Amino acid sequence: MRLLCVCLIIAAIAPTFSSKAQTQIPLVDVRSADPTIAVDLRYATPNNFTGRPLYPAGTPALIRPEVAQRLAIANQFLRRHDYRLKIWDAYRPPSAQAQLWQASPKNDFVANPDAGAGSLHSWGIAVDATLADRFGQDVKMPTEYDDFTPAAMWKYIGPNQLIRHHLITLQMAMRDAGFYGLRSEWWHFTVKEWQSYLPPEEAKRAAQAFGLKWQGKL
Repeated sequence: MRLLCVCLIIAAIAPTFSSKAQTQIPLVDVRSADPTIAVDLRYATPNNFTGRPLYPAGTPALIRPEVAQRLAIANQFLRRHDYRLKIWDAYRPPSAQAQLWQASPKNDFVANPDAGAGSLHSWGIAVDATLADRFGQDVKMPTEYDDFTPAAMWKYIGPNQLIRHHLITLQMAMRDAGFYGLRSEWWHFTVKEWQSYLPPEEAKRAAQAFGLKWQGKL
């Protein structure tokens, strides 16, 4: 029954890309690769900067199967240090990306869904993640989610040594699992070979829109 529910949710939010893709993206629940990965899907709740849910209730954190395996590798690294990976966002339907853009059209942190390839979240190759303790509870990090201030930069500039340790631990785990970080958002990670998952023309437009490969938008 749980598998049926997940399949129905995937069908409900599966991409209908028109110009952005000709076929649906294969998606799995990130916890199918490692059930100890913690999930707090912020856009399935009002606890996000729009103040309202953008995903159906009960939506799991979905991602491409290959990316799910890499998240499992990152989580294995973290568990050896008594931490866990927590996912704030994974696959994001284009309809939800459009709502984010409408909520903040002049925000340089939000990708225009009609520019370039849109958000890499909508291709199932990017996640927003944080660090949790071994019980799945959040630990102190530089900022909360979707903090569009300089405090959210990849390189922590504050004085708290514990926060610096937490951030570096997360960055090391994701780097070794095959992800790039994002300069303006410490929580955002994209699989290194992201261009290979897009149609050639979309990959080209995305590279032009994003500039350097680790400087995309959420």
